[in-house]
Amino acid sequence: MDITLSTCFIAVDDHDKAIAFYRDVLGLEVRNDVGFEGMRWVTVGSPAQPDVSIVLEPPLADPNASAADRQTMAELLAKGLLRGVLFATDDCDATFERISAAGGEVLQEPMDQPYGVRDCAFRDPAGNLLRFTQPLKK
Repeated sequence: MDITLSTCFIAVDDHDKAIAFYRDVLGLEVRNDVGFEGMRWVTVGSPAQPDVSIVLEPPLADPNASAADRQTMAELLAKGLLRGVLFATDDCDATFERISAAGGEVLQEPMDQPYGVRDCAFRDPAGNLLRFTQPLKK
């Protein structure tokens, strides 16, 4: 039995800003844009990975959630306390230059890590942590 990753979710507070970042800065393609009950879900993905998608969703995508729960999730997102995403790249330094030149919020410049990768880190417009890793050559 094979199990593969199909979809992951990233909470965003402004879909238009998120699309501009994920599509225009990172180069992901927009695959779907759906609204339902005042909420919106936008699916993006790498052209190199057609079977893997990222859904940009509201911080609490539950129409039955209480106003207090929605506020709590929005506050956590604003603080950057929701989980991040790791992307693989074949050139960490070039990726860093492209994203930082486009105004990406830099958290860490490229550096070699003791666990075998060179990586850098940014925050997306909603505050989510995004790391870009490149395996170190042996």
